[in-house]
Amino acid sequence: MTTIFDRGAPASGITDSGRRGSHAMRWLVLVVLGVAQLMVTLDATVVNIALPAAQHDLGFSDGSRQWVITGYALAFGSLLLLGGRLGDLFGRRTTFVAGLVGFAVASVVGGAAGSFEILVGARVAQGLFAALLAPAALSLVSVTFTEPAERAKAFGIFSALAGAGGAVGLLLGGMLTEWASWRWVMYVNVVFAAVALAGALLWLAKPAITERPKLDIPGTLAVSAALFAIVYGFAHVESTSWTDPVALGSMIVGVVLLAAFVWLESRVAHPLLPLRLVRDRTRGGSFLAVFVIGMGMFSIFLFLTYYLEAGIGYSPIKTGLAFLPMVGGIVLASTTAPSLLLPKVGPKIVVGASFLVAATGMALLTQLKLDSTYVADIMPGMILLGLGLGGVMATAFQGATSGVHREDTGVASALVSTGQQIGGSISTALLTTVASSAATDYLSSHKAGALTAAQAGVEGYTATLAWGAGFFVVGAVLTAFLMPNKALEASEGERVMAH
Repeated sequence: MTTIFDRGAPASGITDSGRRGSHAMRWLVLVVLGVAQLMVTLDATVVNIALPAAQHDLGFSDGSRQWVITGYALAFGSLLLLGGRLGDLFGRRTTFVAGLVGFAVASVVGGAAGSFEILVGARVAQGLFAALLAPAALSLVSVTFTEPAERAKAFGIFSALAGAGGAVGLLLGGMLTEWASWRWVMYVNVVFAAVALAGALLWLAKPAITERPKLDIPGTLAVSAALFAIVYGFAHVESTSWTDPVALGSMIVGVVLLAAFVWLESRVAHPLLPLRLVRDRTRGGSFLAVFVIGMGMFSIFLFLTYYLEAGIGYSPIKTGLAFLPMVGGIVLASTTAPSLLLPKVGPKIVVGASFLVAATGMALLTQLKLDSTYVADIMPGMILLGLGLGGVMATAFQGATSGVHREDTGVASALVSTGQQIGGSISTALLTTVASSAATDYLSSHKAGALTAAQAGVEGYTATLAWGAGFFVVGAVLTAFLMPNKALEASEGERVMAH
């Protein structure tokens, strides 16, 4: 086999005009990567709707229920940086294929689970393989599309699928639970994985790895333990309180380990996370934007779902359908903002303005009541939210891998998913407390009764949406200060083997 170099150096934008290997099939490769990304993101929400049915079937307690969600989040969040670096070490194609196969097997085990323990074990395994899969998918987009105009389009399509995944998960979860069985919420992943695997084996060229960077073992252990402790601490808050010693202890240990990790990375010869990746203001601003998106998006999906189902009595399928205008907004903004707006006004303006559009959508939704109607009261906010989120994500995903050299693409891509995951964990714990205290305050100041209880629930949900709007405004302000308004560079192309 001969080796072909397709480099596309980041600063100069020079690309190989031959377009061989994966690059010749790049748009088909993008479909494959998009399907895999959709599977990973929808898995964060698809199980939520099926949980009550699974709980009834397997007979586990309300207290245990959150571990079906948290097990996935813990494994995924804590192992992402390692998963990204393994892609840089052993080749993105290899880790992508391994992630797909492992995720499918874990999904079959989860679908066939006869006990709570096996279900949680399968969810942890899904999280582990998703930590291989998600960074590999984003980094493959980055090294395959090195020509600026195509890159903008490719990142737009990829982030549209990533952003829509959560809402699609809610709809799919509702349909499968209502029409088939909760077990199909797990089995359905096999379909996605099989399509992506066939495409990967057909169209992804094997990378020509001439040298492997060494794995930073101390750094890997420190950051994996730190992220595990932080996610666990915030998850524990949801079922206990902010003063719980286990929750507080976990968070403190996580922050100390994170500080130790940063110290280590500044001193080791082959760092897991080269600090130059984060010091660049475009990339740093993009990672921050993704973190804020993670904080806001989880509140949208979680508390709007509660409002639609518990507050105004929507069925799971109707709830899923209610999110479709938001999906439409995400797809529209993701596919148009990078190619139409970005070259004209620059990343700072696109991200900042998109955050403010999302904040406006969220602010509209804080007005929801028990008698709100869908078309007049819910849909406008959903559309604005979608447009705002799509604009931020498409730009931030591209900015996070801007000017990254080939050997760092995996870990840069992993930081994107890590930011979303940690942001989601923090906001879920924080906003669960906000919802609970807002509902309690309402109940204590109103006459007891069924209507009061229902209204108290709505007060709790809308309070979280107000916080979500606040997160997005803060995101806009931070981006304005941090992100330079200069054109996004491509990242370095990947050397591939000739077929």
